[in-house]
Amino acid sequence: MTLEIGGLTAGYSSRSAAAISDVTLNVESATTLAIVGPSGAGKTTLLRTIGGLLRARGGDVRVNGKSVVKLPPQERRIAMVFQDDALLPHLTLRKNLQLIATRRNGNTTAALQETASVLHVNHVLAKRPNQCSGGERQRASIARALLSNPDALLLDEPFAHLDPALRHLVREEVVRVRHRFGGPIVYVTHDHAEAMSVGDMLAVLIEGRIEDQGDPQRVYDHPATLAVARFLGDRTMNLFVENGVTLGIRPECVELAAEGDVHGRIVARETTGADAFLSVDTQRGRVLARIPAASAAGNGDLVALRFPERAVRRFDTQTGRAIV
Repeated sequence: MTLEIGGLTAGYSSRSAAAISDVTLNVESATTLAIVGPSGAGKTTLLRTIGGLLRARGGDVRVNGKSVVKLPPQERRIAMVFQDDALLPHLTLRKNLQLIATRRNGNTTAALQETASVLHVNHVLAKRPNQCSGGERQRASIARALLSNPDALLLDEPFAHLDPALRHLVREEVVRVRHRFGGPIVYVTHDHAEAMSVGDMLAVLIEGRIEDQGDPQRVYDHPATLAVARFLGDRTMNLFVENGVTLGIRPECVELAAEGDVHGRIVARETTGADAFLSVDTQRGRVLARIPAASAAGNGDLVALRFPERAVRRFDTQTGRAIV
């Protein structure tokens, strides 16, 4: 099973500007593509267009090599799960799942039990949605989507409402879904850390356009554009302009050294547990460095900072494109 998006463009009215423009993506079977971007980037619009809830202005959507861009949603064999579960509140989870399973599969018992077990909701099947936690409702929504036997699965921040303490389980949940499903999955989130942990592949959507895509670590370490470099990361990449070239280095790559590339005074220190972030005023401007929290460096100290050549990225200041 494959999902191919070619030059997809869409907007919410013929008179409005396109919300997504010329989006091209390929997702193979048993692969999760994580799409990340800031609020308003067009992530949900993209999913709605792939699923057929929004008409494309141009481009194509192909499932297993067949164009479905002109088909209505119910004929595309693409299942979608959004932030808010769409379970029927007056029915138990079992009956919610049975409705879709019976419609698509006929004999439902074995498939329902297997899917509910994989997604860890088999113990709450007798409950109504309002008796379940947010995570249980979302897993039930995903189970229902899988029981429709889709050829592709679209997930729009399905775990966004989970308690932060449970967010680390997202990776486990998505891996479980992928193993049960076996088809292409598109997972949308605004959280770059979640995207990198969930996705086999990563695409960065900014202002309706794909700025970069590929292996998550490659996209983080070697961003294709300045926009990607600024967006990805807990703390933004340090950027300096020299001779028409923008140099970038991530805070975790900046080193305290006896002799450095720049010198400056620490104006702020923020400890975050095992690490600490130093804000240092230098001749090149403000530099952010991540160091071990055990380091004694603190406010007011004069320090030398080294920028290892292997960690420095270069961008064309005019175009914003990476210089390789």
